[in-house]
Amino acid sequence: MYQPVISGTGVFTPSQTITNDELVVAFNAYADKFNTENAASIAAGEVEPKPHSSSEFIFNASGIEQRYVLDKDGILDPDVMHPLLNQRDDDQPGVMAEMAIDAARKALSEAGVDGSEVDLILVAASNHERAYPAIAIEVQELLGAQGFAFDMNVACSSATFGIQAASDMVRAGSAKKALVLNPEICSAHLEWRDRDCHFIFGDVATATLIERKEDAKGAHWDILSTSCATQFSNNIRNNNGFLRRTRPDGMSDRRDMQFMQNGRKVFKEVLPMVSKHIADHMNEEGLDASDLKRLWLHQANKTMNDFIGKKVLGRTPEPEEQPNILQYYANTSSAGSIIAFSQHSSDMQPGETGLICSFGAGYSVGSVIVTRRA
Repeated sequence: MYQPVISGTGVFTPSQTITNDELVVAFNAYADKFNTENAASIAAGEVEPKPHSSSEFIFNASGIEQRYVLDKDGILDPDVMHPLLNQRDDDQPGVMAEMAIDAARKALSEAGVDGSEVDLILVAASNHERAYPAIAIEVQELLGAQGFAFDMNVACSSATFGIQAASDMVRAGSAKKALVLNPEICSAHLEWRDRDCHFIFGDVATATLIERKEDAKGAHWDILSTSCATQFSNNIRNNNGFLRRTRPDGMSDRRDMQFMQNGRKVFKEVLPMVSKHIADHMNEEGLDASDLKRLWLHQANKTMNDFIGKKVLGRTPEPEEQPNILQYYANTSSAGSIIAFSQHSSDMQPGETGLICSFGAGYSVGSVIVTRRA
C-alpha cells in the first residue's frame, strides 16, 4: 500500500467577469420586456409578472459579488440570457478539455511532473460536454498522458469523490500519478431569467494531482482520509444535461429542464447532513476541532458555509480558518472547494491539518482530510 499525497493544484479562470450590477441591468431589462409583452395576461391574472432583481438582493442572498464566465455577451443580452458557445467540429478540442488542460498544466508545473508521467485522469464535473467519448480520454490525448481515463459526475461533490477514487487507486497501486480535473461551465445550465437563481453560478476549472508520497518532489499534502456519502433528493435537479441553450436556434425552452433548486429545503436538509458527516469523519480519525487549522468548504452560499464552520469548530471561524472565494467566483459547483484549497493553503506549516468538503445535488457530501508536509 502506498501513501497518496496532493502535490499540485491548478485553477483555470475565464477572462470575462460579470458583476452584480451588470447582471442586474440585464435581468431587469429582460423583466421589463417580459412584463410589457405579457401585460394583458398579467392584468388578467394568468401570468405572474417578473420582479426586478438588485445587487443588494444578490449579495444578501449569497455573498456573491461577481462571477467569471466563458461568454459574457450572450448572458447580458436581454433577448438571449444564456452563453453563446458554438458547437465545435469533431476534430477540435472540446471546451471542457481546453479548460481542464489549462488547470492540469498548472498543477503539473507546481508538482514538477510532466504530463507523460500521468497514468490516471478523472474528469469529475456536474455537467459533461458529451456522453462519449469521455472528456477525460480527450484530455489524456492532449496531455500526452498514459494509462487510463474516465469521466464521473456527483454534481457539486464531484471533486472530492474524484479525489477519493484517485487516492484509493494510488494507495492500492493501480495508478502512480492521477489528475482529478473539474471543468465547470455552470453558466450553461443556469436559468439567467429566474430572479431566485440568476446570480448563483460561474465558470472555472480546477486540477488536483495525486501521487505516491515517495515520488513527490517538494511540499505536498498527505491524504490522511476520505469519506463520501449520498442520499437521494429531488431538491436540486437538472433534467437536460449540459449546455441546453448554447445557441438561439429554437431548442427547447422549458424551465423545468434547467437547474432547479428548492433552496429552503436544501438549506434545512443539507446543512445537518454535512455537519454530521464532517463530525463523524473527524471522530473516525481521532481529530478534535482544535486539530483543524483550516476548512476549505464548497462555495455555494456564505450563510451555509458560516453555519457549517460554526458547527464543526464549535465557534465562529476566523476568516483565515474558513476562506471564501465565493464573492469572486460565485458557485462553481465541484470546483469551489478546490479553488479555496489552491488559493488559501500555501501559508500552512508542516504538520498542520485541514479538511476539504463539498456538498450538493444527490444529496452528496464528500470530505478529505489532509496534512501539510515539507
